Amino acid sequence: MKIEIITIGDELLIGEIVDTNSAWMSRELTNNGFEVVNITTVGDNGADITEAIDRGFEKADVLLLTGGVGPTNDDITKQVLCQYFGTSLVFSNEVLENIKAVFAKRNIVLNELTKNQALVPKDCKVIQNRVGTAPILWFEKNEKVLVSMPGVPFEMKTAMKERIIPMLRQKFQLVEYIKESFIVADISESALAILLADFEKQLPENFSLAYLPSFGLIRLRLFVRGSEHKELMKLQSKKLKKKLGKYFVAKSEDSLETLLGKKLKKLGCSLSTAESCTGGYISHKITTVSGASDYFYGSVVSYNNDIKNCILDINIETLRNFGAVSKPVVEQMARNVATKMNTNCSIAVSGIMGPKGGSPSKPVGTVWIATKYNEYLLAKAYNVNSGNRNENISRTTNLAMLQLYKMLISKDL
Repeated sequence: MKIEIITIGDELLIGEIVDTNSAWMSRELTNNGFEVVNITTVGDNGADITEAIDRGFEKADVLLLTGGVGPTNDDITKQVLCQYFGTSLVFSNEVLENIKAVFAKRNIVLNELTKNQALVPKDCKVIQNRVGTAPILWFEKNEKVLVSMPGVPFEMKTAMKERIIPMLRQKFQLVEYIKESFIVADISESALAILLADFEKQLPENFSLAYLPSFGLIRLRLFVRGSEHKELMKLQSKKLKKKLGKYFVAKSEDSLETLLGKKLKKLGCSLSTAESCTGGYISHKITTVSGASDYFYGSVVSYNNDIKNCILDINIETLRNFGAVSKPVVEQMARNVATKMNTNCSIAVSGIMGPKGGSPSKPVGTVWIATKYNEYLLAKAYNVNSGNRNENISRTTNLAMLQLYKMLISKDL
């Protein structure tokens, strides 16, 4: 069963808003056994929306639309769908009551513009939006389905998880999507492709290997459709892990921060960070994981050398002799933040994120990372320069979490 995603909105085309809906929907649908064959973005133009629907139905069984269903004049999706399916708008008291309930929870007064959200196409299945005012519209025609949803990510995700995916699974026969995900580090994408060339050649029919590079690591996804391939997947997965050798980090779908959090929790560890060049981004990533308070105690963002000296007790002579971006400084940062926060693990980083600030001996992208686990302390130098400051910060953050994670698994007795 094939699905096309159509996102609607001028704001997407001109770059005011990044389309995160398509990426999330594709992952969720794929994980549930659906095949996404195309993603299209169109503006708030009736002819363009109609053309996208026509082209979508040529190759897909289901079209999932997001956007253009709000209360303002540029939200025209409902009107276009009425024309396409030969129906008209009618007022729904059920939708109105749902809107009133949503507004009551937010202590917002209902106005006439929002009240118009209760106008829905007569010939469609209306699904109430539990967390918003725009209803979800389900159309069927010639054994095919079109679903129109709000473009607000939280509303779309709630509708997809609670109603749309279960309804699609009930209506269509699905072929199970089987996958294994591997996290790989310390090798470039091209070098990894060379390493795995023979493995890819021997893959059975219908098996595929995808390379998903990120900042400082690569995620490999081995996948196939069909439950009959489960045993074969186990065999190919073992072969792949063996082939990866020292570059293998973990077999997991989890994010790096989730993976690190699980390991810290399993070992009963506590963590603190001392950040200079990342400005608190490492602690931000760590605390995006629910339950991080079980192991993460806090951070010192010592961007200025005076803070390194006064708060983290970094020896002033060490700073003068070696500079802030150096092995001796990050080692002291890692030790001292762990002592001050009473944690048995710590991460410390200091570097030059650019685009300015480099020197011949320490060019832009130079970063020192120190990680501590009980009495073990490791400090390593990297060059993360990509030409983009934010990417350098992201790469440093991943490398720091990865360095501690590898330390934990190497000492995990």
